[in-house]
Formats: sequence, C-alpha cells, structure tokens
Amino acid sequence: MRIRTDDEIYRVDAVWLGPPKATFPWRARYVAWGVGIPVFLIVLSVERQIGIGFDFFSTAWALVITIALTRIITSKISHERPLGAVFTMWWRELHAPRERRTPTGGAASASKIRVNRERPRPRAKRRRGARRGAAPPPTPYPPDSPGRARRRPAAVGR
Repeated sequence: MRIRTDDEIYRVDAVWLGPPKATFPWRARYVAWGVGIPVFLIVLSVERQIGIGFDFFSTAWALVITIALTRIITSKISHERPLGAVFTMWWRELHAPRERRTPTGGAASASKIRVNRERPRPRAKRRRGARRGAAPPPTPYPPDSPGRARRRPAAVGR
C-alpha cells in the first residue's frame, strides 16, 4: 500500500509528455530528462573508447543502456532526496574507510631494524655545577659541623 503525501505541491508529478498534439507514449519526469541526456552522452563516449563504431545498432544499444541506467538513478531521486544528495551519498559511501579483512603483517623479520657496526658508548655524566668557573657543590655536612657529630655511626655486627 502506498500512502500519498498530504502536501499538494508534491502531489503534482512534474512530467513532460512532449509537444502539444504529439505527446510521447510514456511519462518521464523532468529529472529523468535531465539525467538521461548526460547518461546517453557518457554511454556513447564509453562505446567509442571501447572501439564500437557509430552505427544504428550501437546507438540503439546505447539508448537501451541509457534507459536502464536512468531508471535506476531516478528511482533513488525524490523531492526529499534530490540528485545532488544521492550523488554525495554515493561518493561518501565509495570513499568511506573499510575494515580490513586480510591481516597485515606476517612472519617476523629483522630486515627493517637498523644495526650499527659500533656499540654505542655511554656519555660522560655531568655533575651539577661542574661548569667552568662555578664553585664546587657544597657537602651536606662540613667535617667540623655539629650536624656531622650528631650522626650515629652504623651499627656493625649486631
């Protein structure tokens, strides 16, 4: 069952039946004419690229293919989904990121690891304040300070 829209504007089917007193035997929307003519030109150019000559039968088959493609395309088009939206949806679907079904990788290999001939040497550690002209760092307890005398010697042998 098909429910028609309540809006009177969209109830009118924008159809061109042909010239007055010489109407076509079929009904085609304006959108179908606008889509069909470029599709026909594309189909003809593809035929020429393939190497099919320009004669009656190749043009007839181009017309049949054009009608089929136009019907497929215009079946997706409505007043709620215009041609630009359908094309954009198709383009984004075509270029959307996909899940990879085949695993990447394989057997482990050391071919990508860089190896140096010489073993790296450790760098000389710099002490704080060991710069030129700086005073040596102070010791925590000078030898004659009372803080040093308060420190207990470690118990040995207990």
